[in-house]
Amino acid sequence: MADIKINVQNPDGTITTMEAPTDMGLSLMEFLKGNEYDILATCGGMALCATCHVEVLSGFNELHAISDDEYAMLDTLPNITATSRLSCQLKLHESMDNITVKIMGDGH
Repeated sequence: MADIKINVQNPDGTITTMEAPTDMGLSLMEFLKGNEYDILATCGGMALCATCHVEVLSGFNELHAISDDEYAMLDTLPNITATSRLSCQLKLHESMDNITVKIMGDGH
């Protein structure tokens, strides 16, 4: 299993690229939190709070299908986009190499 690149669009529009391991079972939320990104993850990754909401700017079609629970949580957000996901529900996988995400939070 190789490391993958995860690109994060910062609030100022710049992109930060980080190497992420795919062999540790980490979610995108855990990886971003571990890299000092401001993600609340209030519910601890159970898809119950939406504070780890990200917009997938590129690579959305490489992700596994969204679950009903994840969609129901996203659907409560004021700032949902067509490519919104909960980063706690995205396990790092080599198919995600080079995706770009923007941290959205819960929109409040």
